[in-house]
Amino acid sequence: MKIKIGVSNRHIHLTEEMFNILFEGKELEVVKKLSQSDDFASNLFVTIKTSKSEIEKVRLVGPLRKYNQVEISKTDAYKLGINPPVRMSGDLEGSETVTVCSDTAEIELTNSCIIAARHIHATLDDYQKYNLKEVMSAIIETEKGGVMSNILVKTDPTYVLELHIDTDDANAFLLKQGDEIEIREDL
Repeated sequence: MKIKIGVSNRHIHLTEEMFNILFEGKELEVVKKLSQSDDFASNLFVTIKTSKSEIEKVRLVGPLRKYNQVEISKTDAYKLGINPPVRMSGDLEGSETVTVCSDTAEIELTNSCIIAARHIHATLDDYQKYNLKEVMSAIIETEKGGVMSNILVKTDPTYVLELHIDTDDANAFLLKQGDEIEIREDL
């Protein structure tokens, strides 16, 4: 079966409490709707810092969440001098600590920084219809193609069927937003 690719750049999710500290008096506005349910790219950005380096213009993705989470690529991690675990969204115990800065505030977020695991968003109907398993693989037929394994599958009634990868994976396989690749049971 073929599935559409969603490429995820570095971004941050915030709780209402952290949002109010970092962006006191500012409004969270939708700049662009994203493919999954209510998710959107907002008008607001932060800088993420460590003792080694910083990355500016990290977009806040809305809506606000029940946890603070910074998602970066391994390339970003090298720049920042940290080693975040590869995890599913929300699995933050033992993850990296980074400092998050806005124009008016600076906050240290412990257990907040991960490299997002490759994952497929699917409804339960999609899961059954396409005979998905908990872990899948993908066959990529680009000039630098190959096999992408360890793709986790998560289900929710609101999901739109799509495989999410980060910019490192996209660049390694010469993939871009909206490309389609073949998935199959984990090889």
